[in-house]
Amino acid sequence: MTTPSATDTPRPARNVAEAPEPSAGEVPLPSAVEVRGFARLAAALTSRNFRLLWLGAATSTAGTWMQRVAQSWLVLTLTGSAFYLGLDSFLGEVPILLFTLIGGVIADRHDRRYLLMMSQWIQLACAFTLAGLVFTERVDIWQVLTLSFVTGLAQAFGGPAYQSLIPALVPRHHLPNAIALNSIQFNLARVVGPLMAGATLAAFGMAACFLLNGISFLFVVAALALLRLPSHDAKRQHPHMLDDLRRGVAYVRRQRALVSLIVVAFLSTFLGFPLQTLLPVFAQQVFHAGVGEYSRMMACAGAGAVGGALVVAWLGRFAHMGRTLLVLLGVYGALVVAFSLSRELWVTYVLLFASGSAVIMTSSLLTSLAQLVAPDHLRGRVMSIFMVAFRGGMPLGNLLSGTLASLTSAPFILAVNGLLIVIVAGYSLTRSHGVGDL
Repeated sequence: MTTPSATDTPRPARNVAEAPEPSAGEVPLPSAVEVRGFARLAAALTSRNFRLLWLGAATSTAGTWMQRVAQSWLVLTLTGSAFYLGLDSFLGEVPILLFTLIGGVIADRHDRRYLLMMSQWIQLACAFTLAGLVFTERVDIWQVLTLSFVTGLAQAFGGPAYQSLIPALVPRHHLPNAIALNSIQFNLARVVGPLMAGATLAAFGMAACFLLNGISFLFVVAALALLRLPSHDAKRQHPHMLDDLRRGVAYVRRQRALVSLIVVAFLSTFLGFPLQTLLPVFAQQVFHAGVGEYSRMMACAGAGAVGGALVVAWLGRFAHMGRTLLVLLGVYGALVVAFSLSRELWVTYVLLFASGSAVIMTSSLLTSLAQLVAPDHLRGRVMSIFMVAFRGGMPLGNLLSGTLASLTSAPFILAVNGLLIVIVAGYSLTRSHGVGDL
């Protein structure tokens, strides 16, 4: 991988509809051939490097969802407490919020491929350790919680490396397609992984789920080893890590459109993701049904998410992506309001499918725009700031909405959230030099 430029000269965020230009650290790629029709759905997969990493990530993500299901069951078996379920989830997420910014600095200083490889090895070791503890029947809750924290720590440093590596694997104009394809593999794994976990739990037991997840990380390691990338120059452009972090934050602050994008990313997850969190409440208290109904609701939302990701993959890079993003965000807000008011199951299914599609389209476009406006020598830091805002909105929004829903009602809180999303989208559309200009 080529060395970043010697100075952090800020480059203004340009309209992504302009002709693609390779950034300073981007790997030289062959000139693009226009792809049409259904071939556009998999345009980024024509790049060998991206194809390898995508296949490895798809396998590993399915393993991760297997472990999530099995680990939740393990925690509940060990403690019988919903509190520990929440604590286990929190400990897995909090390192990502605390250390992702530092991970972004490190991703800009060092070889991103080997940082990501180290992250995979650590997560593999945690999965194998948990499998061994369960198999020997020596597992205790503190061990599970500790391994969750260590896994989250590895993801905090691997996430920025992964995000900043992707643009080096595909031509710039295929970047939105690559990000949409990542959303597709994630959401397919969200369906396949739990099914595999259920079959594995029934046939071989809990330890097998953790063992298979550990093995799945080997596919990512193998894919990373097979990537054809230029050798990385280990020279650093700044002597102190905090200086690098300050320069990354200073760059983002100078780019009004990028600041607006990060704010919209935070508010979209803060206000939008509680819909999924509160789904069990709707199944139980609004429709007076059980876990079967909840599963069907999740399936509808998941199917919509796959459909939305396919649409973004087909569209690829296009003019006025920022404006399209804000319109879709407003549509999503309206769908959240409609869902909160629905009392007919078939209407609810349709709204969940549509909202699942809209939320994945907005998420994919948000990430695509952040990637496209970030200069390569600052990409790790820019994406780490973006990821903190985007992922930070989820637990904070879920905590606040869940608390307020317990004091009032889930339909009322989601209706308020949906209206606020519409307001955020409308306000952002009217601003100059904001997301709508990207």
